[in-house]
Parts: sequence; structure tokens; C-alpha cells
Amino acid sequence: MLAFCLYRYFPHGGLQRDMLRIALACRQRGHKIAVYTTAWEGEVPEGFELHVHRPAGLTNHGRMRRYHAWLTRELTQCPPACVVGFNKMPGLDVYYAADGCLKARALEQRGRLYRLLPRYCQYQAFEKAVFASESHTQILMLSTIQKALYVRHYGTPEHRIHFLPPNVAKDRVAGPDAPRIRHAFRRELGLQDNDRLLVQVGSGFRAKGLDRSLRAVASLPDNLRARTHFHVVGDDNRNPYVRLSRRLGIADRVTFLGPREDVPRILLGADLLIHPAYHENTGTVLVEALVAGLPAIASAVCGYAHYIDEAQAGWIVPEPFDQRVFNRLVRDALENDQLREFGKRGIAFAQTEDLHGMVEAAVETIETVASARAGR
Repeated sequence: MLAFCLYRYFPHGGLQRDMLRIALACRQRGHKIAVYTTAWEGEVPEGFELHVHRPAGLTNHGRMRRYHAWLTRELTQCPPACVVGFNKMPGLDVYYAADGCLKARALEQRGRLYRLLPRYCQYQAFEKAVFASESHTQILMLSTIQKALYVRHYGTPEHRIHFLPPNVAKDRVAGPDAPRIRHAFRRELGLQDNDRLLVQVGSGFRAKGLDRSLRAVASLPDNLRARTHFHVVGDDNRNPYVRLSRRLGIADRVTFLGPREDVPRILLGADLLIHPAYHENTGTVLVEALVAGLPAIASAVCGYAHYIDEAQAGWIVPEPFDQRVFNRLVRDALENDQLREFGKRGIAFAQTEDLHGMVEAAVETIETVASARAGR
């Protein structure tokens, strides 16, 4: 049996989708799957053994501590072949590194008082349990940027770090019918030929920099803003950003779509993706835009931003982030009559790179660790 551990599962989270894909691939190879979590939204796949514990507590870190104590008891009573974690915590055999280095962010962006708070102390201790040099946890790493930070702050040895390629779903790839899908989608929205459809895709609006995006839209020249439609796709509290769009005078230009199942159609129908994240371990949507032929603008903190740069399929905002630079890039891109050519470069680049092999690589590492444990 393989134990998959994560704090919370919901269908539209990037980490959660990756967990599900890896677990399903392990099940397909004949492994029994047990999931340990505090909440599960949506259908439970056939054959999954689901264990849900809803810990009491006034704070997230307090509930996480109680969840981990419960998890430890459960795994002691029924030891699995391998413990695979998707949140940082002690006792993992394999950790899927979807989150960035907390200690690095705290030292670079926060004051000393923040580092004394119980929340930080607990989560940093959990992070150390995974990445410290004396730990035995094998790490499925997604970002070269984050790898360097973990090695710097914890001395994580190279032999425990296993890099994974991206995991772009095949339905994101632009096929022969992409022009037809694009035309039909834009017709549904009532867009004219000279209208621009700007999109941002991702849950967690604060981390993804949605406020930066709204300010960029507000900064557009009047004639360009009048024919630009900004659609926001993702699952989060939209109220602060609805208020911000009203204060900026662009409420009529912004549409909050919520979580959507038709993201491939949206990527094909849009003119430009923007992703000015404050912190982003990977940014899978950047690679999804690449294979869909959609130009993108992203902040340099995104782990997958280098793919956009290498493909010359968009623009990267350097760190430290400058809102004026971002505004200018968005304006220039929307005014560029050759914008679709950037998208074509992305499609050509994607045909030469492995952008789909994450799940298989992760499963192979998990099976190797499980076999080693069985041998011991």
C-alpha cells in the first residue's frame, strides 16, 4: 500500500490535481492507494481508501499539527510501503515539492517578529524535517530556482533531489482544430476581430498577483482598454478584487469566471496570458499556454518562466518586480499585431521538449523508494 498525504483535496488546485494523477498512475501499476487528508471535495476514485480526519483548532497551523499527530498514529498502526507527502511534514519517504522555500521567503520578505510567531516556527520545523541534510526524505523537485534555495538554507544533499519534467495535460495542446475552437469561443463571447482577450488562470489570487494584473489593465490607454476584456479563472475569494477593479474604474472590463473545466478552450481563444505571481514554485499554466500557442507574460519568480524565455513565446518581468515595467509589457503585447507569432514559437518549442513526463517520473521514484524500504 502507498500512503498519499495532503492537508486538503479540492478538484481545482494544481497540487491536488498532480497528487491525483500520480496516485491514479500508481494504482494503474497495481499499487493499493490510501489517502490521508482533512477534507476531500468531489468524487473519490474507485479503489482509493480514503481516510479523513477533521482536526479541531482555531488556527491552520494548529489543525495541521493535530492532523500530523493523527497521521502518525494511523501509519504506525498500518505501515505502508511508502509515505508520499504533498505538504511538508515529518515522517515522509517522498515529498512532492510543489511549494516554495518558506525559510527563504521569511528571511527575504518578512521581519524578525514574523519568524518568532508560532505559525512560522511550526511550518519551518516541518520544512526542515523534509529538507535538512540529516533527513532521509526523497524529494520530487519541480523548480531549479527553489532547489537552489533549499540547498542554500538546509544543505539538502543532491542525491535526495529528483527533478521532474512538467506535467502538461494532453488536452492543452493545440491540435489541428485549434483555429475552429478559437473562432467559436470568441464568437460565443461576442468578441470582434480587433478585441483583445486577456486571461489569468490560477487559484490563490493573492499569490498569483491578481492585483498587479488589475492595475496593468487600468493603466492601458483608453482606446486599448475599451477593446480589452480581462477574464480571471480560478477558485478564491474574489470580493477584494471586485472592489479593487471598481476603484480602478475597470469593473466593466473584468469578468471573474470562477473554476472552469473548459480551460483548454479559454487558452485557445485568448490573445495573452498574464501571470505576475508574487511567489510561484512552478506555474504550470505557463507551460499550458506554451503548448496552446498562447503568448504569456510572467514574473521571474515563477519556476517555469524559463520555458517562456527559452521559447521566445512571451516576456518575463525581472525581479525585483516593477509594476511600471509590467504595465508597459502588457500594453505593448496587446498592441502588437504579430502577437500570434509568439504563440507559434511556443508550439514549435513544445515539440522539442519533454513537457508531459512528470507523472511517470514521479511514479518511478516512488516505486524505487518503496522497493528500497521493502529490502530493508
